[in-house]
Order: sequence, then structure tokens, then C-alpha cells
Amino acid sequence: MNDHEIDELLQKQKQFFQTGRTLDVQWRLQQLIRLKIAVQSHVQELQDALKADLGRAKEEAYLTDIGPLIMEINEAIQNCRRWAKEETHFSGLAAFPGLITKVYKMPYGSVLIISPFNFPVLLSLGVLVPAIAAGNTAVIKMSSKSTHCTEAVKKMISQTFPQEYVTAVDGGHDTADRLLAKRFDKIFYTGSPAVGKHVLAMAAENLVPAALELGGETGNWCIIRKDADLKDAARKIAFFKMCNAGQICININQVAVAAEVRDAFIQELIKAFDRQLPDALSSEEYPCLISTQAYDRCAAEAEEYRDRIVYGGYGNRETRKYAPTLICPVGIDEPVVMHELFNPLLPVVEYRDEEINDLLKTIGSREHGLALYLFTKDTAWAKKTMASMQYGGGCINEVCMHLTVRGVPFNGTGHSGMGAYHGEWGYREFSHPSTVFIGSSKFNLSLREHPYSGRKNAWKYQFMKIFER
Repeated sequence: MNDHEIDELLQKQKQFFQTGRTLDVQWRLQQLIRLKIAVQSHVQELQDALKADLGRAKEEAYLTDIGPLIMEINEAIQNCRRWAKEETHFSGLAAFPGLITKVYKMPYGSVLIISPFNFPVLLSLGVLVPAIAAGNTAVIKMSSKSTHCTEAVKKMISQTFPQEYVTAVDGGHDTADRLLAKRFDKIFYTGSPAVGKHVLAMAAENLVPAALELGGETGNWCIIRKDADLKDAARKIAFFKMCNAGQICININQVAVAAEVRDAFIQELIKAFDRQLPDALSSEEYPCLISTQAYDRCAAEAEEYRDRIVYGGYGNRETRKYAPTLICPVGIDEPVVMHELFNPLLPVVEYRDEEINDLLKTIGSREHGLALYLFTKDTAWAKKTMASMQYGGGCINEVCMHLTVRGVPFNGTGHSGMGAYHGEWGYREFSHPSTVFIGSSKFNLSLREHPYSGRKNAWKYQFMKIFER
């Protein structure tokens, strides 16, 4: 899209918003229902697109993109009225004679959603859901890398909503920059920390509020204590690392394993990989990397650690599939654990279990991850650790499942993002609270009015101290 087309589109959306149509909660519910019907009617097309872009089997496409999206829509439909209801507060003695204050949940207006390639359906339409529920219009900038999904979503959105209400567009970084330069009322970006900085800088030019969901600059840690159930941990980690070929913002970037159980854990992890997908490269169920460039980066980094690869370490450039690969041992300060991998490589960092506090200190000194995973039988320690670290979200003795829980936020902090969404948290993200005090023309005290000085007015100061308690 060129500047003129973007200006025209944004003007249409702002004019539509100004009609006040989106303020009607019943109308919003109708749009959510339309979106749900559209998704359910296009399941096959979306599955085919996810297969073409990322090599996803239809089951994984539904498990990770389509199913969670429908759940998100259902939650919004069931709860939108409650979320939208204004709050009523007692104004307090200091505000007498006014007794009531209202807080209205107002939509921002025209929002820009910039989605990534790794979950191109969920992370575009899943963000659209709270934007619609909160009463906004929306422009979705789809990824230029997941071309088939971009076309499928564009087609579906154009058949479901008028352009002045919701539209999906494609294009590369130049299109994204043209959109970011405009005066949208809210921006929601999902992607890398490096681009997140750029998005935030451009948003600041027009003082546009922005929410960022980022992967975390130094990746997400998984810690295996010596008392962990190794077989259970291995089973869950193997599934997660193979899911979408590791191209998941909350995936495990590196695993820290107590030295006392390192070898046993690696053997269990290898067994788990072999049991779930014994020949990943030839399996129709194993996804591929998004591009040849992504494959080459993955293969090149694996080659740097060739002498320490204990499993995997090979791929097929034509199909863009790279096998799940374990690298062990890896030092905690080596390059492979100092950046987000976004591929099926899994470095294994060894530590001594009695030195767990030193490990946590090192992790805590780095950029905050989007996720943290702990495996241990000591749940009291795990809860205390989770309550004292900085990260987006996570699990104890599980992986990724916090993402599926209704009513809780999905968010990052620091280099892993800002803002939150899913359910009511998404509604809050796409609306701003407006406080309205309802005054009275009767029984007004002159307490706040001049003059304050003199014997006749000394009582005012005394009453102020009573009212402000």
C-alpha cells in the first residue's frame, strides 16, 4: 500500500468509528459471531495455508492456531457484556455532595495490529478479537513471510467485514513503516525485540500507545532440578521443541539441567524425540522453517557446535526441515544461549543443583524472557522462584499450557514485551478507562473556595484534614 491508499483507508475507519456504531455492545457481539462463523467456514483453507507456509499437519494447525482462536472468540462472546459494563464507585467524603463516580471502558478508535509469521492466524485474528470486543476498528498488517496464510486471512476478512471496519493488508517492512507513521489510536505488535524497539520509536512520534508481545532477547529458560521426573519433563519438552519446528515465542530456548541428572535427562529426551517422531525429516507431521534464510541460519549455528551435537544436527534444505538437535554441553555465556534461536536447536547448560541460586541470579541479570519453565518435585521452591523472577509467564512441571488458561493474561516484560491480552486482559488492552464524577448542585460546601484565611475560614483547613483521611 502506498501513502495515499493508507491515508484513505485510515480516514474511512476513523469516519466509521465516529458514527458511534462500534459503541453498541450488541453490535460488537454480532461482529464476533460473524468472525467465528468465518473462521469455522474457512478451517480447511487455513489448514492448507499453514501447511504451505510452515509445513504444519492439519492437527497441529488446529491445535495451535485455529482451535485457540475459536476459544478466544467464544470467551469474548460469553463475557463481552460484563467486560464493557461501566463501573460505579462511591466518590468519598472529599467529593461531597457528589456521591457517584463512573468509569467507562472506552475504545481507542482505529487500531493497527502487526502480526508475525509463526502463528499467522492466531496472532492476527486472536488479537483482532479483543479489538472488536472493545469497540475499535482495525487494520491488520499480515506478515510478508507467511504468504499463503496472509492471502487466506485477507480473503476471509474481506468477505466478512467492510473495509472501513476491519481490513487485512500485506506488504513488507516498507508497508509496515508507512502504517506506523500514521496516527492510529493504538498499535499492537507481535514479533522480535529488535523490531519492537523500532515500532515503539515510530509510535512515540505520534504519541500512539503501543502493546508489544516479543520473544525475549536472550530466550526462555527451562530448568531441570535433580529431583525432577525426567521422563515426564523429557516427554513434554520434546513435544514443545518439535512444535512448529521451534518457531514459538514462548518455546524453550535453552534448558539448564542439574549435573547430577544431565546424562539421564538427555537419554530420556532422545527417547522422547524418537518415540514421538522417529524420523522427523520424512514425517508429514514435522513442520518446516519459514524460509531458506531461516534454515541456513539454523544449520550454520548448528555447525558451529558440531563437535557437541548429541542428537540431530542435520536437515533438508529443499524442504526447509531441520531435525530437533541437542547441543551438550554448552556454557552459560556461549553465543548460542545469548539470543533467541527460534528453531529446533536446544542447547543444554549444566549446573550443580546446590548452585541453583547462582543460576537464577545469572538468568535474572539478563533480559527478561517471555516464559520460564521449572521441573522439580519441590513445588514450594518452584512457586517461590516463580514469584520472585522477572518473565512473562510460565509453568511448573509443564510447558506452554499457561497459554491455554482462560481468564489469565498473556504478556511479556522488558525485552519480552509490554501490555497484555487474552480474555478480559485483551479487552482492557484495547480500551481506556474514562473516569466521570457526577456532581450535585445542592448542599455544596464552600470548603474548596477562597478565601482560606481569617478567623471565619479557619474551619476549612480542619475539615480538609478530616475529609482527606
